[in-house]
Amino acid sequence: MMPHLFDPLALGSLTTCNRIFMAPLTRCRAEDDHVPGALMAEHYAQRASAGLIIAEATMVMEGNSAFWREPGIYSPEQVHGWKQVTDAVHARDGKIFLQVWHGGRACHPLLNDGAQPVAPSALAIENEEVHTPEGKKPYVIPRALEDEEIPHIVDGFRKAAENAKLAGFDGVEIHGANGYLIDEFLRDSANQRTGPYGGSWENRARLLFEILTAVSTVWSSDRIGLRVSPLNSFNSMRDSDPIGLYTWLAGQLNRFSLAYLHVMRGDLYQIQQGDVLTPMRKAYQGVLVSNMFYTPEEAAQAVESGAVDAIAFGTSYLANPDLPERIRAGAPLQTPDPSTFYVPGEKGYNDYPTMGH
Repeated sequence: MMPHLFDPLALGSLTTCNRIFMAPLTRCRAEDDHVPGALMAEHYAQRASAGLIIAEATMVMEGNSAFWREPGIYSPEQVHGWKQVTDAVHARDGKIFLQVWHGGRACHPLLNDGAQPVAPSALAIENEEVHTPEGKKPYVIPRALEDEEIPHIVDGFRKAAENAKLAGFDGVEIHGANGYLIDEFLRDSANQRTGPYGGSWENRARLLFEILTAVSTVWSSDRIGLRVSPLNSFNSMRDSDPIGLYTWLAGQLNRFSLAYLHVMRGDLYQIQQGDVLTPMRKAYQGVLVSNMFYTPEEAAQAVESGAVDAIAFGTSYLANPDLPERIRAGAPLQTPDPSTFYVPGEKGYNDYPTMGH
């Protein structure tokens, strides 16, 4: 029998109740000092019927804010705040991973006490703006990291993984997508370094592999996921051979025995085109999760055909806290309000009704 969206899925020692995952969604609802609060606990608890919740991009280190009010996982107060979230999700029999993240060149001095952001190369994000306390601002030119600074960042991910375990998460997802630090090292539009972290595919992936190795000293590898975005041009990202690079990367990842590989299949701006899922599926021997622009019908077909093992829904989860129940019932999906995506408060966050309410 072919798998179904509502079949359980084994992620190593963890088994999900279905194959409908909640993708990480930055919502800027953290409290002062990037501490998660009761609003976030309720938000994730509402969505606990997902097979797996992947919580939003969370700062591994202080001084690397890219969204103004995003959460962190580097202080005791943040760990305590996240513990309220995981307790609330687990009380409803949900499972939740934390996405750990370094913003790289997408960080801004106005969000980080004037500190210049860091990146593989001194190349700014172009034609996009960042939300700051002073309104939208253009991105600044980052400082290229020195090779000897990189172990400190790797250790930041390791410490974040330790804190995620203290906070009660079921695992962690490494954020290697969407033009943030790991992705900047992977793709050649942002990485123009020479030396051990630039040039060849192997060198550009070195930071990612070092982070996976470090995090694997904290969590068993089957509690670690990785998200990548081979084609997404968000944050001025491109690669000269994305399908070649990520097919190679998928094969290299087999040695890590991860919980899953989470692939954003498309491009937010529809600039870079191509099918990355098919060659990555052939190269990767573990659980493959796909994301971006899936309808429930296409998601069901993708899982039943064996093209992927699970689908992570993003915007559908903003307005539909009971998304699996709606999909099972064939019920219409509510439409999210984009004006509330990144603003404080409950509106457009915790006030979407479930079916029958």
